[in-house]
Amino acid sequence: MEAILKVDIKELAREYRDYVISLRRHFHQYPELSLEEFETSKKIKEELEKMGIEYVSAGGTGVIADIKGSKPGKTIALRADMDALPVEELTECAFKSKIDGNMHACGHDSHMAMLLGAAKILNGMRDQINGTVRLIFQPAEENAKGAPAMIRDGAIDGVDSIFAIHIWAQIPVGKVSLEAGPRMASTDWFYIDVKGKGGHGSQPENCIDAVVASSAIVMNLQTLVSRETRPHNPLVLSIGLLHSGTRLNVIAEEGRMEGTTRCFDPELRKQLPIKMERIIKNTAEAFGATATLEYDFAGSAVVNDERCSEIGQASVEKILGKDGNYQFEKVTGGEDFCFYLEQIPGALAFVGCKNDEKQCCYAHHNGRFAIDEDSLEIGTALYAQYAIDFLNKYEK
Repeated sequence: MEAILKVDIKELAREYRDYVISLRRHFHQYPELSLEEFETSKKIKEELEKMGIEYVSAGGTGVIADIKGSKPGKTIALRADMDALPVEELTECAFKSKIDGNMHACGHDSHMAMLLGAAKILNGMRDQINGTVRLIFQPAEENAKGAPAMIRDGAIDGVDSIFAIHIWAQIPVGKVSLEAGPRMASTDWFYIDVKGKGGHGSQPENCIDAVVASSAIVMNLQTLVSRETRPHNPLVLSIGLLHSGTRLNVIAEEGRMEGTTRCFDPELRKQLPIKMERIIKNTAEAFGATATLEYDFAGSAVVNDERCSEIGQASVEKILGKDGNYQFEKVTGGEDFCFYLEQIPGALAFVGCKNDEKQCCYAHHNGRFAIDEDSLEIGTALYAQYAIDFLNKYEK
């Protein structure tokens, strides 16, 4: 039988609403890039000190803290990421970024603020916690280096499960997606170098044009999606950079491409570099050029544990009612939260922040990205409610 709490987490989240909003706006004004979150880390530590919560540094600029309950039990980790993006902010909000060229354009400012708000709630109810809540403030999610660094420094040592929130721009505020199974795609990077033979633009017959060979490689790689992968097995292959040539009347000798692949099927993921190399080398050869592929397996898919998702959906219902749970298709964006889930069971929740009336309708990584701050109260409550529900479910 589930324990009856002496406090109402939903009400406490409402009480701390202004505190969380002020923190989010502070972080938003002072965004720091991956592995450069020095002032951000300092601010988090200051807030934990005010609450009397002990912490340790980890992963460079990361922070780990434990809230120990009055009774023994499992350990649940709550994770928030810290880094911003090299994006110029295009909003005109009163708390817009003060750092030119940097912006919290993905919502990590919200994640930190909500987790600090949840820490405030949980720290005040230690006598009702069966076990331990670990707070993980993680740097460098955007370059996928933060989670491995935190894991190496002991972030999930002794942890039974982990939970994270990502503010989501395509989900209406007041709704939460917490389905089991694949939620975000594997995120891998690749680099292609093409070698041709340069020369004068008026005499292409004496050259091997790296621009033409590179362009053909870009087009032919898309047949992996359209002709070699089952239509109901999602795959994205995108080349975001193509550089070749030096001058309008010079045939390029070299070409350089950089891109990313996204999928959910681990077997397909393993085969991608093999198939890509075949197409890349054979296409280059057709033009008399040569080409090489460097493939970096950066991060696997984010797959929510079924039991953890069930607990989370029940937590959402306590906060938002039966209509709070929102069915949302898995996305091909990536998250280094996957590294934790490779070690222990857990779940990632998409908390809706979209509100067209407030101009909160732009995609993540857009310079106009904004959130409906009503989502902060929901996320704060969900972090805390999930932790309590998980620990009560597995009470020793």
